[in-house]
Amino acid sequence: MAEHKHGEMDISVQEDTFNGFITASTRVAVASILVLIFLAIFNS
Repeated sequence: MAEHKHGEMDISVQEDTFNGFITASTRVAVASILVLIFLAIFNS
């Protein structure tokens, strides 16, 4: 069995996935807020 050495794993794929998740979450949150504002303004 290979010996584990802390900090040597390539985590670039995990970092890219995390950054994509944060970006998507932020965009969905902003879109939701904009839809709520639109509904509040134009709902009569």
